[in-house]
Amino acid sequence: MRKIFKKKRIKPFKVFDENGLNSLPRIILSSALVILFFYSLPIVINFTSNKIEISAGIENNSKAILAYTLNKKSPNSSSSQVLNEDDLLIDIYSLNDQETDTVRLDASTIKQLFEDTDYKLDDVRKKKLVKPIALTLLPAEIKMIESVKKRKEFFIQIVLPLILEENKNIKLDRKRLFSIINKSNNSSLEKRWLEKKYRQYGIPSRDLSILKRRMDIVPVSLALAQAAKETGWGTSRFAQQGNALFGQWTWSGEGLKPKDAEKNEGHKVMKFNVLQASVRAYQRNINTHSSYEDFRLARAKLRDLGQPLDSMILSSYLDKYAETGNEYVKVLQKIIQQNNLKDFDDAKLLPSSIELESLI
Repeated sequence: MRKIFKKKRIKPFKVFDENGLNSLPRIILSSALVILFFYSLPIVINFTSNKIEISAGIENNSKAILAYTLNKKSPNSSSSQVLNEDDLLIDIYSLNDQETDTVRLDASTIKQLFEDTDYKLDDVRKKKLVKPIALTLLPAEIKMIESVKKRKEFFIQIVLPLILEENKNIKLDRKRLFSIINKSNNSSLEKRWLEKKYRQYGIPSRDLSILKRRMDIVPVSLALAQAAKETGWGTSRFAQQGNALFGQWTWSGEGLKPKDAEKNEGHKVMKFNVLQASVRAYQRNINTHSSYEDFRLARAKLRDLGQPLDSMILSSYLDKYAETGNEYVKVLQKIIQQNNLKDFDDAKLLPSSIELESLI
């Protein structure tokens, strides 16, 4: 039997007849929510993109010691806690502004100086003592030394005393700090010294535990590896023209523009009058910049355990020093191992006064 389907008549407004007018507000509300969602979506996407872009920029610019926003207040800080960049870098500025004999010695003259003072890296590796020879400029001829091994050794001979000099200064400060901490009462002179160091290390909270973490050395082998990497063993334009051993960036200070950078945009590589100022700025950067907080915590942990400051361990916390991240860390570790730079970690700068003999 053939079934006959009776065609239904559709009533357009049946929904209102069956459910009444109570559904109308729900429809209006749902429509409003849909419209609001699609209206807000582009704003949310744009905001998220900006946040990601800003975060990436901050991370990539961790070498920028002069790019600190130290004079900006945090939401919970008082006006007394606002830091001044000049306080952080005043001793670097003063070192950089000192009148020095900036005559650039040629490579042959420097080599003769090393021979006359019997300064040899083989002896340093064995005896762990370094002659206090502080050169102010790199020789232009270093890039002309054909032997890679000799060029590397020559570069190490020049930079090693500079790194040891800064580490010596930090050790003396650290020794004085612990002497002050261990006293029940401090003199007005000691209190003024502490205030100076709080400013110098960027600690508005005057927290002694933070000062202890920040006032410490960078292992010699790690500093040497970074100087070698950043300058191409002393041959880069930034090292030759600006005494920039560690490739630190600046937006406001004096510096050299990268060749591929826009004329009036982007960063410059920080320029120094003397090599020693570059080393000091590097140490201050590592010891104060927020990008290296994990480095400082790892260093403090090694101190607490009574273990030596191992450059192979600590280098793994410098992934934010360069845009290449972990690849940069691998390069540093390779430089340290291939050139046996850890041989210099226990080296000491020969003292120029009785006061420093306790550090030998």
